[in-house]
Amino acid sequence: MRAMDDLADVVDFYRHFAQQEAKGESRTFELWAAGVADDPEVLALLEQLPSAKRQPNLVFGAARWHRAVTPSGYADPGALRETLLTRWPQVRETILARSTQTNEVARCATLLPVLGGLEGPLALLEVGASAGLCLHPDRWSYRYLDDAGAQVARVDPSSGPSPVVLDCTVRGPAAIPPSLPEVVWRGGIDLNPLDLSVPDTARWLETLVWPEHEDRRARLAAACRVVADAPVDITRGDLLADLDAVVDRARSQAPDATLVLFHSAVIAYLDDAGRRQWQQLAHDVVARVRAAGGRAHWVSNEGASVLPDVTATATCAGEGSDFCLGLDGSAVGWTHGHGRRLTVC
Repeated sequence: MRAMDDLADVVDFYRHFAQQEAKGESRTFELWAAGVADDPEVLALLEQLPSAKRQPNLVFGAARWHRAVTPSGYADPGALRETLLTRWPQVRETILARSTQTNEVARCATLLPVLGGLEGPLALLEVGASAGLCLHPDRWSYRYLDDAGAQVARVDPSSGPSPVVLDCTVRGPAAIPPSLPEVVWRGGIDLNPLDLSVPDTARWLETLVWPEHEDRRARLAAACRVVADAPVDITRGDLLADLDAVVDRARSQAPDATLVLFHSAVIAYLDDAGRRQWQQLAHDVVARVRAAGGRAHWVSNEGASVLPDVTATATCAGEGSDFCLGLDGSAVGWTHGHGRRLTVC
């Protein structure tokens, strides 16, 4: 997430989103983002928003919340432009009140090979946990595929196949574990933890799924049903200021487990100074736990420009807008932002 402090930044960001993130993934969002970038009237509305609230996913999600038609072109009747211009006060209120807590459960498929290589049992602590769906990697089934779509590995929970099956194309020497890791503690921290028992919460998460991605929408609904009876304790707090208390709770409640501090598409929302501070904090947490005789690891899954020190260690190239997957500050490989693909270097 790059800063959008002035109009030129907003224009550049929306063009980048159209060409590098939405293209090939969502024709609707590609057209919408390109349209915004060339529309002074709509750009003037976005200028009214705080910098952190100008991002396409949030603006588009809020417009869809207020019944913008999808799939659609930018200026089609009932589509984005008309919705923003005719319902701006309502859309703006939603933008200011909500955030893009997508909680893409399929990212678990790109994290599993890393988690499966760690000494168990595991205590999972997710930063930016949203509703906590990614804290349940042991409750999903996984199908790993080659580029031709043939299955190369499948992993199911010990209780049997899950109603949520995550498909992921793998490239390179990915070590797919034969079984799912044992998770004995799970928790997280988020500025605004989401409660899936609140109907509007689940509906908002579904709204954030890109228009053409019906498979993701169905998977989200199924995942919410699976974890309905297993709520996770997610602390409301700031990841830079309040993490230590959550770490201490995990250590006290699961002292013999390996603490795994992980995050996906979260640190992007910090400014450059915050990103550097986070990187040092993550290293410090791991070092502190190890110094006390425990086991700990930091797993990062962020855009290539977010944690440049991690990205610089990659020994192979990513594809398009891939995230860089890191373990303890060193790149493991690259992941598709919605979990569809894993490339191991």
